[in-house]
Amino acid sequence: MALLIVLAALAFLMLVAYRGYSVILFAPVAALGAVLLTDPGLVAPMFTGLFMDKMVGFLKLYFPVFMLGAVFGKVIELSGFSRSIVAGTIGLLGEKRAILSIVLVCALLTYGGVSLFVVVFAVYPFAAELFRQARIPKRLIPGTIALGAFTFTMDSLPGTPQIQNIIPTAFFGTDTWAAPWLGTLGSVFILAAGLLYLERRRRKAAMTGEGYGDDLANEPVAFTGEKLPHAFVALLPLVVVGVANKLLTMAIPRVYGSTQSFVPTIVGSAPPVVQDVSKVAAIWAVEGALLLGIACVLAFAWRPVATRFAEGSKAAVGGALLASMNTASEYGFGAVIAALPGFRTVADALHAIPNPLVNEAVSVTALAGITGSASGGLSIALGAMSQSFIENAHAAGIPMEVLHRIAAMASGGMDTLPHNGAVITLLAVTGLTHRQSYRDIFAITVIKTLAVFVAIVAYYALGVV
Repeated sequence: MALLIVLAALAFLMLVAYRGYSVILFAPVAALGAVLLTDPGLVAPMFTGLFMDKMVGFLKLYFPVFMLGAVFGKVIELSGFSRSIVAGTIGLLGEKRAILSIVLVCALLTYGGVSLFVVVFAVYPFAAELFRQARIPKRLIPGTIALGAFTFTMDSLPGTPQIQNIIPTAFFGTDTWAAPWLGTLGSVFILAAGLLYLERRRRKAAMTGEGYGDDLANEPVAFTGEKLPHAFVALLPLVVVGVANKLLTMAIPRVYGSTQSFVPTIVGSAPPVVQDVSKVAAIWAVEGALLLGIACVLAFAWRPVATRFAEGSKAAVGGALLASMNTASEYGFGAVIAALPGFRTVADALHAIPNPLVNEAVSVTALAGITGSASGGLSIALGAMSQSFIENAHAAGIPMEVLHRIAAMASGGMDTLPHNGAVITLLAVTGLTHRQSYRDIFAITVIKTLAVFVAIVAYYALGVV
């Protein structure tokens, strides 16, 4: 019965997310409903002492990353830099390589620190125009954008500033550049296999005479060729974010040491606040890099950004609040579920997997799939099981960097089930339905999940990190 209660809570959260209801509202409902059926007397204590505590703790660490990422994406959009990058890539590769062009543009923006959601909005108009000219079915656009934005640049490539690559740093004491060879190898596998799959789908459609499509929803206005910044200037802020992230990752521990303490008031006798720098250095590095990226955009495009920044920044901050609150609510939900007796059965089943890396990969991707969120599932898995992962890794002589990379990559595997928020947003923006386009998104998901096990095999067979 305890296990059924846990599964029912998870199924309920999946259902309401799939139907489009707010996770912020229904995550506590699902969590506390499970507590009510387990021990009614613990509903209020668990809500305040566990759900809200974990939720607020997540926001304390990661909301600045969400906010700065959203603002950076917005100024990239307002400046015309994103359009310039897209137009330059298309001009370089040509219309016949439409799928590769859009994948590379999405990858470039995502690896540069632009929010996944911003990438969807920024790239879709150009993807639609390019696919129309190349007579590629519009239904392949979601899978193409998913490959470029939701896979290897989200959590596999070393140094990516996306939240899925940042979360493990707080648990394993690593940085975002952990296990660079494994991450690069997994990224190459995802990109090659994903492009082969999408090109196969394109050729099959061409053989049957299927074109772009007619009477489609949410068609963007055709791009008329407004004057854009030079592509190299548009690329500069993305380069700044990547380079600054690396430099700050190395510099912050040297400047601050392992811990910093200060007295929060000069009145009274308040105890000193002690900050463990090792647990937040990677987060600080990403925040600093995004600030420098924003400053770079403003330096080159002050006028177009300044005229619309007031409204644009409101939208960016609103989006960051929603995204971070969604994930934080799922984190609180996971903490409550992990405290229930039924979760022990799930954890014991996952712990029964003997190999430490396979254990971690299956645990993370399973919980990411259940919650429909890469960052949410990753936070739940590491919050509940990271100590076990660390102990097993030490016993097997596995570096923490490998644990970081496998966990990050696994989070972006089965998270993209139909109820995933990014999937729902992507389909809504493109004006397509699950029936039309989810098959391709799911295929990319399978490739992404397989890449985790390719990395595990490479580590054991070649010893590369």
